[in-house]
Amino acid sequence: MSRTEDWLNAAHDPRDPNPWLALYLDASGPLADDVKRAWLTDAASRSRQFVLPVVRPLARLSIVMIQLLKIVLPKRFTSSKWLHRTIVWGMATFVSPEANWLILRHFHLGSQVLSFIGRNALPDRELPSHPLSPPDIAALRDDVFLQHDLNLFNFIIDLNRELGGQPIRPPAELDFSMIRQPGLRLEDMPRRWTNFIDLQTAIEVYTPVYQLFLTDNDFWRATNSLQLDEIVGIYAATLLQRPDYLVFLNNKHPLVPLTTLRAGFRLVLHGLSTEMLHALLSRAKAQAPQPVA
Repeated sequence: MSRTEDWLNAAHDPRDPNPWLALYLDASGPLADDVKRAWLTDAASRSRQFVLPVVRPLARLSIVMIQLLKIVLPKRFTSSKWLHRTIVWGMATFVSPEANWLILRHFHLGSQVLSFIGRNALPDRELPSHPLSPPDIAALRDDVFLQHDLNLFNFIIDLNRELGGQPIRPPAELDFSMIRQPGLRLEDMPRRWTNFIDLQTAIEVYTPVYQLFLTDNDFWRATNSLQLDEIVGIYAATLLQRPDYLVFLNNKHPLVPLTTLRAGFRLVLHGLSTEMLHALLSRAKAQAPQPVA
């Protein structure tokens, strides 16, 4: 029996209802079935239940200690190359198939969302871009994590410079051509016996690693990028003329940056917000009038 079947196919006991089954059957959110199953299978894992509570406080203590180290030795140990090699090795060796699949999807979806906003907010202009679509875990070695953070800030700066202080206005017809499902298969993810670490635990572990191998400025910029979910959500909701969609995209107010201690948890929220927004865009694309051939 697979990990998904453990909770999805188990008999329902009204005296002991399964929380993961309840969340799976709930249809209030827009996630596609395969994404929701992968997300909840990962959340229902023993790793998240037993390993995460031990790892999270240790990871946050490490963030504090590394922050103190960066004050004394601000430029030591910094290497984007070794950061990405370390993360890739850890993902391939220890992280669960569901978590690896969701991480890889994130870069594809993020690039598509920014492309949608840019093309529809400025239909007559093209913004500089660096889209990310890694085909596998090994491709993440090419500074993909760092570039993802840079893409968010550069996009907002470039977009608003082009808008000249004017708000985004929906075009007469939205272009959804860039919105599609990535060509990534869950069954292609590593499945050795060591691949058991869930998404939240992996992110908690990688956050202090990220901090160690980046400069203090790079790390703070990366964590502050998590504040941009509302901004990107507002852009998309404005174009779609669906302000109610913002209920799915919440990662605190962008003008009130949080400390780095909760960066791991907020990064998980960022990943879920991206999945939610892409699912809403996919739904809007399916409902949009089809062009006449």
